[in-house]
Parts: sequence; structure tokens; C-alpha cells
Amino acid sequence: MNKPLVVITGASSGIGAAMARAFSQAGHPLLLLARRLEPMQALALPNTLCLSLDVTDGEAFKAAITEGESKFGKVGCLINNAGVMLLGLAHEQDPGEWSRMLNINVMGVLNGVHAVLADMKARNTGTIINVSSIAGRKTFPNHAAYCATKFAVHALTENIREEVAMDNVRVITIAPGAVETELLSHTTSEAIKAGYQDWKTEMGGVIMPETIAQAALFAWQQPQNVCVREIVLAATKQQP
Repeated sequence: MNKPLVVITGASSGIGAAMARAFSQAGHPLLLLARRLEPMQALALPNTLCLSLDVTDGEAFKAAITEGESKFGKVGCLINNAGVMLLGLAHEQDPGEWSRMLNINVMGVLNGVHAVLADMKARNTGTIINVSSIAGRKTFPNHAAYCATKFAVHALTENIREEVAMDNVRVITIAPGAVETELLSHTTSEAIKAGYQDWKTEMGGVIMPETIAQAALFAWQQPQNVCVREIVLAATKQQP
């Protein structure tokens, strides 16, 4: 392949699927990873390997990278996009939902980093893009545990960026505001989901996944000696 392999987690819908289409259109071979295999295959993108993966399984993540690299060559860019948003009040929410978010949103990102970073350092090149959230920069009602996971993503991304800067490896945070995805459907509280929908209506609609995909593509397409450390973007009328 003339262009390096791009790996995208959570690629079965929403931002991940939009990123898959954008990077494929830019000519990259893809390794798409998500628990649901069929929606990724339905994208029908050329030079693409789709694998079912639970990002909380570090060994499975490494095996998927190995399989993708055997087909398309070394990973040029890993996009850690997989995540869940389970909203709830701290005194009411099921702690099992906290564990699920921490495992997917934080350990899933770290597993991805661990699967590619040593080789990127050895090759003196590579890019990791971690999809966080504005909820990783400020808090929101009903978001306590979710914010905790996204603050963690911001922190680990910046920390690792500093660690590997002299190895010519870029580590980037993308922090979207409200986006039109399936993410809200993971929340179990119908009252919270209704309130969130009202909030989206009040701001005149939210941004589309394709906008986030273009932001990621912009950061990736900068020269390797330029690291766009963080991109924060949201609907103009989103106040917080």
C-alpha cells in the first residue's frame, strides 16, 4: 500500500464509521475494530479488514494489530474512538455502569496505546488520536463517572504525548461536544435521555460525526513534525 495503515476502534457506527469513510476516501488501508462486525462490513470500504474486538481485552487488541499489519503493513495512525456514555446521578447510578465506562473508555484507550506505541517509538514515527469529549475538560449534570473517564483520557493523552515527543510520535486529543451518534442510547435513565434530547433541540441541533472525522483527518495530515495536540469542537450554540 502507498499509504500507511489506519486503525479505528468503535468503527461500527457514529464517529468511528465516519472516520472510516473519511480515511478510506483519503486512500488509506484500514483495520476497523468494534464488537459488532456486520455494520463495519456493511461500510464496504476497499482495502479494509474488519475484526470483532472488545477493547478491554489487551491481548486480543495486540493480536488484531498483528493481523492488520500482516495484511497492510505497519500502523501509521491509531484512532482510539471506542467508548460508552452511561449518564446518571452519583447516588443513584449502578456502580456496574461506572466499571463498564472505566474499562472501555480508559483501559480500552490504554490497551490501544500499548498495542502500537513501542513499535512507533522504535520506528521513530506514528500518530495516536484519542477521542475524548468536552466532558474531559469540564463537568456536566449527570455526567460524574463519564466525565471522570474523559478527564482521564485527556490526562493520559497529554502525559504520553510528552513521553514520546522526542521519538517523533504524535499523540492527539479530539474533544467533541454533543454529536449526533448512538452514544446517548447507552444511558438507562429515560428521564436523563429525554433531558439530553431537549438540550440538543435548544441548541438547534448538534454536530455530525463527519465533522469530527474531518478534524481527525486534518490533524493526521499535518507534517509529522507538527502535532495538533488538541482539537475541541462543538455546535456554535452549545454553551457549556
